[in-house]
Amino acid sequence: MRAVHRFNVRAHLPEPLAALGTLATNLRWSWHPPTQDLFASVDPEVWSAVGGDPLRLLAEVPADRLERLARDEEFLARARAVDDDLRRYLTVPRWYQQRRDEGTALPSSVAYFSMEFGLTEALPNYSGGLGVLAGDHLKSASDLGLPLIGVGLLYRSGYFRQGLSTEGWQQEQYPVFDPRGLPLELLTDDADEPVLVRVAMPVGRTLHARIWKAQVGRVPLLLLDTDLPDNDEELRGITDRLYGGDSDHRIRQEILAGIGGVRAVRAYCLLTGTTPPEVFHTNEGHAGFLGLERIRELLDEPGLRFDQALAAVRAGTVFTTHTPVRAGIDRFPANLVRHYFGDGSEQSLLPGVPTDRVLELGSEENSGMFNMAHMGLRLAQRANGVSQLHGEVSRKMFNGLWPGFGTGEIPISSVTNGVHGPTWSARDLGKLLDESDMDSGAGLRGVEPVSDSLLWELRYSLRQRLVEEVRRRLRQAWLQRGASELELGWCDSVFDPGVLTIGFARRVPTYKRLTLMLRDPERLRELLLDPDHPVQVVVSGKSHPADEGGKAMIQRIVRFADDPEVRHRIVFLPDYDMSLARYLYAGCDVWLNNPLRPLEACGTSGMKAALNGGLNLSTRDGWWDEMYDGYNGWAIPTADGVTDVNRRDDLEATALYELLSNQVAPMFYQRDGDGVPGRWMSMVRHTLSTLGPRVQSSRMVREYVDRYYSPAIHSVRAATADQYRGAKEIAEYRARLAAVWSSVTVTHTEMSVEDTSTPLLGGRVTVRARVDLAGLDDSEVGVEVVVGRVDDSDELSDFVTAAMTLDDEGWYETTVTLPHTGPAGYTVRVLPDHPLLSEPAELGRVILAA
Repeated sequence: MRAVHRFNVRAHLPEPLAALGTLATNLRWSWHPPTQDLFASVDPEVWSAVGGDPLRLLAEVPADRLERLARDEEFLARARAVDDDLRRYLTVPRWYQQRRDEGTALPSSVAYFSMEFGLTEALPNYSGGLGVLAGDHLKSASDLGLPLIGVGLLYRSGYFRQGLSTEGWQQEQYPVFDPRGLPLELLTDDADEPVLVRVAMPVGRTLHARIWKAQVGRVPLLLLDTDLPDNDEELRGITDRLYGGDSDHRIRQEILAGIGGVRAVRAYCLLTGTTPPEVFHTNEGHAGFLGLERIRELLDEPGLRFDQALAAVRAGTVFTTHTPVRAGIDRFPANLVRHYFGDGSEQSLLPGVPTDRVLELGSEENSGMFNMAHMGLRLAQRANGVSQLHGEVSRKMFNGLWPGFGTGEIPISSVTNGVHGPTWSARDLGKLLDESDMDSGAGLRGVEPVSDSLLWELRYSLRQRLVEEVRRRLRQAWLQRGASELELGWCDSVFDPGVLTIGFARRVPTYKRLTLMLRDPERLRELLLDPDHPVQVVVSGKSHPADEGGKAMIQRIVRFADDPEVRHRIVFLPDYDMSLARYLYAGCDVWLNNPLRPLEACGTSGMKAALNGGLNLSTRDGWWDEMYDGYNGWAIPTADGVTDVNRRDDLEATALYELLSNQVAPMFYQRDGDGVPGRWMSMVRHTLSTLGPRVQSSRMVREYVDRYYSPAIHSVRAATADQYRGAKEIAEYRARLAAVWSSVTVTHTEMSVEDTSTPLLGGRVTVRARVDLAGLDDSEVGVEVVVGRVDDSDELSDFVTAAMTLDDEGWYETTVTLPHTGPAGYTVRVLPDHPLLSEPAELGRVILAA
């Protein structure tokens, strides 16, 4: 019998327990142990059964138990203490307020847009690393006191639940969630009616979305939901699932996230009296349309022209790219974009915004495609990759947007991702180090007083806990695959808490090479079954439903792990989520990561393992490339330059096997008189003390504040002050450049060597040039000499630049020290120069001497 309607019933709490309702709906509980302990004490069995979800706990605990607790003075005192602690947390000035008191110019508020947010398994609105990163960003923003508003979509089915067929093939299920059963609050107006966001759709339709708010400590997260009777069936399904559907479905989601997201922020701020954001941060290009909505606002009021509005919007926009390959960028047919944006009339998606200008912002080499990353970069004055290596990759990947500039000059820098310590550090470790705030990193640096034996004992207990969870989940997975309880007795002896445990868990795209460990199955079998130095491997991860190659990788691992000879040493656990992740990060001795370098933008799973004393075994990609120091784990050698993919995999797999058999496993089993692996524990200590503070998302958010948000607010205020005078000036300047730039020329250059006829390393040369500025004033440009190495085709590299000044005779001149020996060369170039530019390369304009 099927229900005709779904609804959710929340618990009615006795008045003395009202604080529990507040504590359950503020997601600070997900990283605050005292709050978790309070809820666990309500009913330990139910708490365990509901997976540590406070709202489900309060809904399922027997009413008589709540009534008893309402009369229990000791429990009520604990509840008041935890509630008071939350109130202090929400109101006491923190790091951000201290920075402002010190005189640092900071935004009054920042809006942070992402297509997914991984905060807790109790709010399944994420698929993987991008979402968990966004969740950690919000948590650390809250801990630091950063006034931030998160913006995204609420997916009725979230991401899929993963199961396995009898043959080991991934199977997807999409459970439907009722928002009223989640830690969310519907945003309503003074009449208690839902606040709706409206977005124009083609053929005269209007998309309606309501706004759900998740409270993440001090940070509100606004999630848009289109599952409303006001929408027809097609529009109602826009927020049905994360990363599902075709291009048409996808662009609707991204229009809603960007344009609808800005409107949701405006509605929320107006309703609550919150100061509107001054800086907008786009986490990947999915929500990039937000910049167009902000342009529309400025065209409407105060009535700026498009280029003026664009300048004002750019000043306050930060764009973070997570994509190291062009294939990972969202691209839409230009005709599809034109279909949704219309002709700019009052019935269009963005009235007054010329669609041709929109298409220019997303243009790429293929004139028939619209590139979301290109639009994100053109709408943001500041952009970054998510590790130092990824910054380098991004500068190369997008250098076509800045022709004539060296790769190192492309205005894309980097902020290496981080992870939220209080969420991902095992509580046992925090207790051992006497550290209540793992996000500060102080306790991690204070590991020295703890003895090796005590730390080893802790690591053993965490591994044992993982073994128990592996057995439980493995049995459950086999039952779902059709096995009988009678044939699963072997699950009770899977894994051994005394054996070196390796974890590999992440999304399963091809470049992450889930099956590299299977390159030589017999070699892996030998490692698993080694009589002296055995290893055990736990693997988990989901493949995108449309990625047949990823699914095939999973099936290969599953079939290998099904072999009775090795199934006690290697397992694949389906339905990887945040709950399983915590067991893995805490319990694994080694975290394996072997992506095809440099295709992993950052990767944060290894960071979470490091927070728990796990040692990384990884190719030098993403964050590991910059943080590996030779003592905090192992770097798998990479066969860079080998273009044959199969041969490269063979070489790197062999290197992996050699590391495991000759270094990693022997060190783990090399014990002193107390049974403790001394050299291993030395590496664990080093990892905790050196990596611990560096991998924190608090460090990451501080970097965003100091290097992006604070400079952005200077630009915003300069652009918008005095009725947008700065925005008008920079727009006029750009128009003047566009009119004459092609006529600017370097007409003559000459070089003379000081003190000798032969250029010497460290010697000084004087360069002079004549430049025709085509009517521009000298103050509007910068003229530079560029000196560096030169190859057979006269291309400059490893160059240095020096500004040239105009003398009374009309020559630009400067003296520069020669930086290199060998073949060298120079050129002279002309660059835009304006006080409201963040850097000379910003406009992508440069004139080089012919």
